[in-house]
Amino acid sequence: MAEQGRHFDWTAADAYLFDIDGTLLNTQDLIHYNALNLTMRKVYGVDTTIDGIAFHGKTDLGILRAALQRVNVSDAEFESKIPAALRSVREHVAENSRRLMAKVCASVPDLLRHLSGQGKLLGVASGNLESVGWHKIEAAGLREFFSFGFFCDGHELRADIFKKAAEEVQRRLGRESVICFIGDTPEDIRAARKVGAQIIAVCTGIYKAADLTELRPDACIASFAELLDRNGDSRG
Repeated sequence: MAEQGRHFDWTAADAYLFDIDGTLLNTQDLIHYNALNLTMRKVYGVDTTIDGIAFHGKTDLGILRAALQRVNVSDAEFESKIPAALRSVREHVAENSRRLMAKVCASVPDLLRHLSGQGKLLGVASGNLESVGWHKIEAAGLREFFSFGFFCDGHELRADIFKKAAEEVQRRLGRESVICFIGDTPEDIRAARKVGAQIIAVCTGIYKAADLTELRPDACIASFAELLDRNGDSRG
């Protein structure tokens, strides 16, 4: 664990909220990618793709907006067609959900079993659309661990998703409950900080430890095995 996390007790939170892509799993197919590209052609009438968009840490809504701005689709047009666009993405992923290939990140099932066994509340806070996120989690065999999730269907900004997820934890467990977000991008760290939550950054996505530690998460780990190896010992 990074030096800044040596005295962080990662077992002390009441609830743990996980990002999906790059944190719980990585998809090894093009279903979600194709759904976004198909939607821009079908709904907005532009032949473009999300290639070149820095989409890690962005929501599906943010990815679509950035890709469409690049081909001069106005914000007004983008927003007027959001309902049709989101319906298109959901339908394409649902139709192809059996072909989703979700590779679970190292030690994720062990970590989730450990936290569940400790009576922790587990949820999802993701930039995916809700049905898309749950399809991925189901494909990875992880659905049983999560009580709830918050997604980008009505929230373009990750911080807003995290805020709603934190409010749900407080509704269930009380306003003094300790919340820990777990994610793999700088945007996860920034969003967790905005809601006053703890944050564990994990280097299982595209970002390296140096990219994440400069934003000072409570802990930065190479994989979840690093947490489990300590058996809850936060002394490092």
